[in-house]
Amino acid sequence: MLLLAFDTATPAVTAAIGESAPDGAFTLRAGASSVDARRHGELLSPTVQRLTEEAGITLADLDAIAVGIGPGPYTGLRVGLATAHALADALGVPCHGVTTLDALAFATGRTEPFLAMTDARRKEVFWARYDDRLTRVGEVGVARPAELDTGGLPLVGDGARMYAEVLGAGTADPAPLHPDAAAMAELALLRLSRGVELPAPNPLYLRRPDAVVPGAPKKVRQWVK
Repeated sequence: MLLLAFDTATPAVTAAIGESAPDGAFTLRAGASSVDARRHGELLSPTVQRLTEEAGITLADLDAIAVGIGPGPYTGLRVGLATAHALADALGVPCHGVTTLDALAFATGRTEPFLAMTDARRKEVFWARYDDRLTRVGEVGVARPAELDTGGLPLVGDGARMYAEVLGAGTADPAPLHPDAAAMAELALLRLSRGVELPAPNPLYLRRPDAVVPGAPKKVRQWVK
């Protein structure tokens, strides 16, 4: 299976093309990442085009697409999801979601418990607890770093790096800081080969949006002289 994976739920724009053999072996055909929180829309499509050329394929050769579903800031997250839906629809291939923190956790290669964190802005982090790189414990959450009970576990991700003074010793080795689409592609193909149902490619939102529907306009009194 030939799969294109990408994620724009963090400041990183990361994309990769991976392939799984019948025996389950994973091969990375091409991959690239850059960190620029304000240029997701400008960087993603050219990156995907360049990777297909490096991999020696066309988009029509793809068997599936995997996209990071967050959580993450609204604008960046929607760039990846909209692109994934458009490509999958045009190519007639399935589109799968991958939780961004799961991809980050998988990239650590860790076999012991740890917490993964990304920046949620508003002085908060998106976080999740893992028994190992493949096994998340519970749901993804959002919280202020000072309110988290880390249990003394190691912490990884840019969220851990940003609030190292608050979170303490667990932040000594926070790498990787951002998700890597190469790891996302490998994780998606691994789960698909095991018959694991991946999430739908819909955004994972953990709090209400800043924008709200305007209320009814206030009545204005007219004064007659």
